This record gives sequence, C-alpha cells and structure tokens, in this order.
Amino acid sequence: MNERRKAPAVPFTLRGRPARPDELSAAIRRATGVRKTSGVTPSSSRRTASSSEGSQEPRVYQLRATLLDIDPPVWRRVQVPASISLRKLHDVMQAAMGWTNSHLHQFEMGARSFGRTDPQVDPPPELEDDRKVTLSDVAVEPGARVIYEYDFGDGWTHELTVEAIRPASAAAHSALCLDGARACPPEDCGGPHGYEDDFLAALRDPRHERHEELTEWVGAGFDPDAFHLDAANRRLRKVRI
Repeated sequence: MNERRKAPAVPFTLRGRPARPDELSAAIRRATGVRKTSGVTPSSSRRTASSSEGSQEPRVYQLRATLLDIDPPVWRRVQVPASISLRKLHDVMQAAMGWTNSHLHQFEMGARSFGRTDPQVDPPPELEDDRKVTLSDVAVEPGARVIYEYDFGDGWTHELTVEAIRPASAAAHSALCLDGARACPPEDCGGPHGYEDDFLAALRDPRHERHEELTEWVGAGFDPDAFHLDAANRRLRKVRI
C-alpha cells in the first residue's frame, strides 16, 4: 500500500525572509479587508459601528433673539440644548428677555405653528403641541429662523436665528445668556408701537401729560437702554430644562 507523503510546509516569506506571526496576521487582514479588532468579530464590529452612527453626541444651539419692530433693537444671544422642547424654549425666552410669562405664546416655522394645546385655551386645530417638538426638529442648521410670538394682544414678535450649532461640552442640560442689548419692554404697554410712540415718549419728556403716571407705573429705575447680563442668567438658572 502506497502512502501519500505530505508536502513539506513552506513558510510564508516577506521580503525574502520568513514572516513573523504578527506580520502574517496583518497580511491576511489586508488581503481579506478585515480590520484589526480587539476580540470583536467582523459582524459584531459592523453592529457596533452602525449603533454608534445612530447615536449622536449632545449639541447646543446658539440663538440670537431679536424683538421685531423696535429701533434700536432689543435682542439676546442665548445658548440652549439642541434637544430642548419648544415649550422649554418659551421659558428660556421669557427669562432671557425679562418677560413675566403672563400671556399665551406660539412658535411659527414655515406653515407649522406650535404652542399650548390645552383645551382651556381653545387652541386652533392646526396648532401643534410645543411640548412634543424640539428645537432641532424645526431648525436643523445654522441660519434657520423661527418666529416666537408672545402676548397676542400686544403682539411681541421675536425672530430666533440659529447662529451656530456645536458640541455640548458641559452645557448640555442648561441654558445660558451670552449677550444682549436694551431692556425688555414692560408687560401690557401696548406692543411695539405703544411702547415707542406712547410709553417711551411720555417717559422721556417731563412735560408729557402722562409722564408722572407712567413713571410711577413702571418704576423710576426703568432704563430702556440698559441690559444686565448677570440678571438674565440669574433668571435662567431657575428654568428647568
């Protein structure tokens, strides 16, 4: 009976010399397209990669909020989490601007509008619940603009512009006022035109027939040109995001 003889093992060579085990493994990985992993099989590696792609690191939005129809403008620059709901963004705007949250509000983005949909406020049927929509849902990139209206009687309209979107670092779950200019108008003063044409005109002219009345109503310390960053951030620290 003839026994077949095994061919002698031929070592894998690299540049004319026997390859070391680690060089051999590297060559096999290059040939098969499999990357080196730390005890992870190619299939589980793909699952890990796809799951990491689905997850997104926390981001923050830098917004400039400008109160329209006021000249010089009243504005604030704020930083908020990308995941903030529009209802919480309303709370942030109230604190940053200096409003007292005494009236209804709504946000508008294109043909969509968002606000309080509680039955007791008798909302229009097209109004969406602002608790269920986040800022990143409606403003996906820098340059996006959202309209925020407060007090439908006086009609205070703010334009919120996304100035930047960046990684969150330590500010992922808080709101911060970065800058601003001029004081928030007092509530119930008649909207932009009532504020500029009536209220400020009377306040600045001691001979105006309503000067004494409106000075007493708003308080002698009111300065329309003043903005206090520390006070804005003290109010914001009370807002739970």
